[in-house]
Amino acid sequence: MLRENKKVLIASLTGSAIEWFDYFLYGTAAALVFNKVFFPMVDPVIGLILSYLSFSLTFFIRPIGGVIFAHIGDRIGRKKTLVLTLSLMGGATVMIGLLPTYETIGIWAPVLLILMRIVQGMGIGGEWGGALLLAYEYAPANRKGFFGSIPQAGVTIGMLMATFIVSLMTLLSEDAFLSWGWRIPFLLSAVLVLLGLWIRKDIDETPDFKQVKRAGQVSKAPLSITVKHHWREVLIAAGLKVVETAPFYIFSTFVVSYATTTLAFQKSQALEAVTLGALVATVMIPLMGLLSDKTGRRRMYACSVVLLGLFIVPWFWLLDTGTTWGIVLATVVAFGILWAPVTAVLGTLCSEIFEARVRYTGITLGYQLGAALAGGTAPLIATGLLAHSGGDWTPVAWYLGVTVAISLAAIFFASRIGRKTPLNGETSPL
Repeated sequence: MLRENKKVLIASLTGSAIEWFDYFLYGTAAALVFNKVFFPMVDPVIGLILSYLSFSLTFFIRPIGGVIFAHIGDRIGRKKTLVLTLSLMGGATVMIGLLPTYETIGIWAPVLLILMRIVQGMGIGGEWGGALLLAYEYAPANRKGFFGSIPQAGVTIGMLMATFIVSLMTLLSEDAFLSWGWRIPFLLSAVLVLLGLWIRKDIDETPDFKQVKRAGQVSKAPLSITVKHHWREVLIAAGLKVVETAPFYIFSTFVVSYATTTLAFQKSQALEAVTLGALVATVMIPLMGLLSDKTGRRRMYACSVVLLGLFIVPWFWLLDTGTTWGIVLATVVAFGILWAPVTAVLGTLCSEIFEARVRYTGITLGYQLGAALAGGTAPLIATGLLAHSGGDWTPVAWYLGVTVAISLAAIFFASRIGRKTPLNGETSPL
């Protein structure tokens, strides 16, 4: 089975990894470089804010790109759409590495940077759904969980790749890093894009979309049909996404600022703990996907979310020890072990509640809605709650508890829907 579908799985994983590599690479560069080379015309603090604002653009652009490419994916097919999204996403990333600085062309430098970020965000918005469906719709019936988990592993792989290559570049002198060193990771993205396109060129259209075409059920207006007839499924998918995305940013981003500012950890200690957690999660995600094919995805998701909720307070207790072993154990358990099964089955769960002719649109709308509500805002909300409480983490714990409750409600309603496959009449439980 793996030999027959190896190229499909590699193509799916490659696209997802490139998506998140680009995402984390830009975020790191926004913090270290862009305020100095693209926004030096203002106060350094304002420059950093503008740099971060350019990073946050994707949270507004991704839903637009998602809707556009999901429409294309449900109209002309998954394969062609994935070529478009990967080309846009990767091409914009490479172009960022080639952009002249403010010192060279003045105000046009930040303008071009923002333009490339918009193009990048459009491609990223449509890539996740396509990469997931490429794996899911090729998967044998008894391996949907495992195949659907493969693109999910791209999150942590992309994170690790971006962290590793930027860490190497920071070994250069500061002048060399700001002059040309920061560009190398962006330019190297071209290698990943070409590899992804080469792998995808020989892959046929997915079996599920072929079946839709043979039955003459290709939707002419997938967005309209999804919003009109499948809005409940979209809300359920968004709810399922909430507990996957908010804790991810808390355990991988907020923990760094909380540990270094409130608890006086060294930054290297926090970053190394997050890196170790990401490594563990990368291994755990496909293993949990495989296990979900035996235990059931709904059961695995619900149990994992409950365990994640129960670990919120112990997570803070371990951090409060102020020890290296405490922050490592807290991050590895929360990020690497408890979060991993949630993200491993998320894509498959979402795919199974939509029929094939609107599946690309449905999962993309749900994913982007959940990400917008609970994704990039999570560190901001947690930081605000922490500041308002005078450093007391209790409100942050309650916030995480709310995300757990939302997603438990979503999985409850998801179990009432089941998997829709109207073309062959098959219905199977989640």
